[in-house]
Amino acid sequence: MALVGSLVHSGVGRDATLNPAGWPQLRRFLAAALDPARSAEFLRLAWDATLTTLAYAVLGTVVALVIGVVGGVAISETWWRRRPGGGRGTDRLGGLGGWLASRLVVGLPRGVHEAVWALFLVSVLGLDPLVGVLAIGIPYGAVTAKIYAELLDEAPRGAFDALRTAGVGRLRALAYTLAPLAFPDLLSYAFYRFECAIRGAAILGIIGAGGLGFQLALSFQSLRYDEMWTLIYALVAVCGLADWWSTTLRRRSALPGRTIAGLGDADDGSEPATVAIRSSMRRDRRLHASAVATVALVVVSVWHLGIDVATLWAPRTQRLASDLAISSWPPDLGAADLSRLATLSLQTLEMSVVATILASAAGMAMAFVVSGDRQRSTPGAAQPARRVVPAVGRAVLLICRAVPPPVGALLALFVLFPGPLPGALALAVYNTGILGRLMAEVVENLEPGPSRALRSQGASAGQAFVYATLPRTLPRFAAFGLYRWEVTIRETVVVGLVGAGGLGRLLGQQLASFDYRGVTATLITLVALSFAVDLISSRVRRALR
Repeated sequence: MALVGSLVHSGVGRDATLNPAGWPQLRRFLAAALDPARSAEFLRLAWDATLTTLAYAVLGTVVALVIGVVGGVAISETWWRRRPGGGRGTDRLGGLGGWLASRLVVGLPRGVHEAVWALFLVSVLGLDPLVGVLAIGIPYGAVTAKIYAELLDEAPRGAFDALRTAGVGRLRALAYTLAPLAFPDLLSYAFYRFECAIRGAAILGIIGAGGLGFQLALSFQSLRYDEMWTLIYALVAVCGLADWWSTTLRRRSALPGRTIAGLGDADDGSEPATVAIRSSMRRDRRLHASAVATVALVVVSVWHLGIDVATLWAPRTQRLASDLAISSWPPDLGAADLSRLATLSLQTLEMSVVATILASAAGMAMAFVVSGDRQRSTPGAAQPARRVVPAVGRAVLLICRAVPPPVGALLALFVLFPGPLPGALALAVYNTGILGRLMAEVVENLEPGPSRALRSQGASAGQAFVYATLPRTLPRFAAFGLYRWEVTIRETVVVGLVGAGGLGRLLGQQLASFDYRGVTATLITLVALSFAVDLISSRVRRALR
């Protein structure tokens, strides 16, 4: 009902939505996928753009992880609890107030998309490479802090409470008990955030930060589709390498099987569990090699971008930041402005609902395609088709999540009239690539025993799928879809900036006219909408657990 209502309100079935005159352009774009630009000069340009995008992603991820670790500890319920061995919540009014205040401080940056952060930072720092690094690091750091806090709070806390009772400080007790238990999940999310940062760096490039996104925008403006596909393939390769690195480290290192659920004595948070994990981390050569590679990437990235952190406290930066703050307050919240914000908020919500539902359905279908024969009833060598189809599916998902949503929205505008629908479809394709990958991991990690047991009792493959596979995957799929709904609300900004409707389009107009008071009002509305969706999503996910 939500999907149908959103589509109808967007004009589907009521107004003309298709633009037949744009189909030839879209066909030419798709045909260029088989003949990308291969000249030596352009390949050198693509290589340099790839390095720039990767450098932004590496440094942005480092900043995000620093904020995430510090913020995750600061906003966790574990940190603010006063009485060891008490309930999950805080015990005293002061602790509760501090916890809520810390959650608010970290929550505000999370509601603003990195593209908006970049546009604001350009007004303060100018065309400095720090703009791209901070635009990725600040909002991603806030998101990482939220996830890290939840991972720490969900870790078994028996050993932590024992140390606290013995008089050990909170930070030391957390470092010796909860952090090792949560480390595998913390590491896994860090790699996921790195892949997100690569895509985020490409999006920032479209609005002028350089790299693959910037070159994509230039090639699109000149309708050089062969160049666009070369750049898209470069982005796919970088995202694929990040995915391979993460998967290899998780599956082949000593960490898999040592997670909280996999440790035989970890359910009560006992000390031997943390000792076992710390010991496995010290012996893990792949983990050490990854740490060395990370340091090398940071050094190369700083050199390639020419980072100068002194810019942050330069007098000019302080003066411009002060001027921007003064010109942005108070926000424009007149009756006419509120009416327009309410209308565009509904449009933004409809875009996010359409994109999330379509992406969840497509991602679920692709997850079972990509997972191949992991749930077969009998083990054995896979047929060639069962190897080729998952590989093709993974390539499709990589391309879907490698094409930045603004580029997807512009391509959709070839065949659709302007409005919220092109942006919603672009976000749906983009999120299909992300959800398909996450959901495929759920299917691949399922224990095949229940499915094989049903097949051995005479059940058909379809019955085994319906009764053994679907019930174990649907709750996780729903949780991933709800999480992406929260993210999609913020991502509507980037497609709106290229004219696809919603609050993002209004924000682009206000920034172009230097209406910073209007920008503040729009951002407040967007943050409030993000918090509302976050609250609904969190409650539904909690009910599904």
